[in-house]
Amino acid sequence: MPIEILMPALSPTMTEGNLAKWLMNEGDTVAAGDVIAEIETDKATMEVEAVDEGVLGKILVPGGTEGVQVNQPIALLLEEGEDAGALEGYSTGGARAPAAAPEKSAESKAPPTTVASPAPAADKGERVFASPLARRMAQQTGVDLGAIKGTGPQGRIVKADVESAMAGGVAPAAAAVTLAAPAGPGARQTADNLGMSYMLQPNSNVRKVIARRLSESKQTVPHFYLTVDCEIDDLLVARKRINEEHGLKISVNDIVIKAAAMALKKVPAANASWDEEGILLYDHADVSVAVATPAGLITPIVKAAENKGLETISAEMKDLAGRAREGKLKPEEFQGGTFSVSNLGMFGIREFAAIINPPQGCILAIGAGEERAVVRDGQLAVATVMSCTLSVDHRVVDGAVGAQFMATFKRLIENPLAMLL
Repeated sequence: MPIEILMPALSPTMTEGNLAKWLMNEGDTVAAGDVIAEIETDKATMEVEAVDEGVLGKILVPGGTEGVQVNQPIALLLEEGEDAGALEGYSTGGARAPAAAPEKSAESKAPPTTVASPAPAADKGERVFASPLARRMAQQTGVDLGAIKGTGPQGRIVKADVESAMAGGVAPAAAAVTLAAPAGPGARQTADNLGMSYMLQPNSNVRKVIARRLSESKQTVPHFYLTVDCEIDDLLVARKRINEEHGLKISVNDIVIKAAAMALKKVPAANASWDEEGILLYDHADVSVAVATPAGLITPIVKAAENKGLETISAEMKDLAGRAREGKLKPEEFQGGTFSVSNLGMFGIREFAAIINPPQGCILAIGAGEERAVVRDGQLAVATVMSCTLSVDHRVVDGAVGAQFMATFKRLIENPLAMLL
């Protein structure tokens, strides 16, 4: 029987992707480890390697196809000894043609139903394993996943199980929590109704993921905000001297990353994430840094930044940001992270509050350094001041801990030599 090559989930947030192009043709011999296709995930374009060996018998989803669901068959691989006849019964949509339904009888050996008895739902504390598509379908239709028996790998609930549950009349989930869309007509319907002129720019996978994750974050994570003003004149002098004497191009953002990482090590309770089973306290400060790309925002990670010098951080950020804009980051280079930094100072933004990047507990927003009037020892003076705002998940980090982190960060930024201690 042919082996189905499935659309892989190449990131935790990926539910669908674009099959950019095939790197092999039908009839080509495939060995395990061969690169067979390029897929655009929700964050980058990545190469997909074959897991099994055989002959690429049939491509079910052509290159250039958008919105391919994770776990959808995209091609068929013929095993040794199989010929084209083994491909009969598969449609171009990636599904085998349905067979005639068997007649029901007392002696029939039909497979067990995929729908569990509607009486006992899954225990509230029991984790339900389901594919992203199955979860989305259940959420949209109100079907209780706890009342469904999965037929996927290791009992995982898949699309067909939800469809069977809908047909079998499984009761909807009680008091299901959903992220409600705004009431009333959408922007496009409103524009059409009013005869407004516009150009529709289709949403990329990255843009869809950004919209979903930030909506979830703002609606489900209890944010609070802490702002400090940092005088950065000494920092600017030190940066200029380092760059001139060592031929480097250290940026203010590189120093911010280092200072944030060191502050996290000094205040470890701020380097944390919320989980229903407990709070995760991380051993290292893996700092995610927001980078704008043509497709949308992405956050490559400077891992264990507390242990790296400014030269190393600067080199890593130049490399990560460059490959992020080209869509060439590896999953492990943007997935994870324990803390985020978002800097809009280069655009002249004085101060802003960023949205937390779940499951992280905090994100630090950096504004522009600008000359402002300050008071020193009762005297009016002028200093270069940079406003920094910490957005905090109150489930993870209390106000006092957040304030302690910001005080430590401010001390490091205003006294860059302290980073050497």
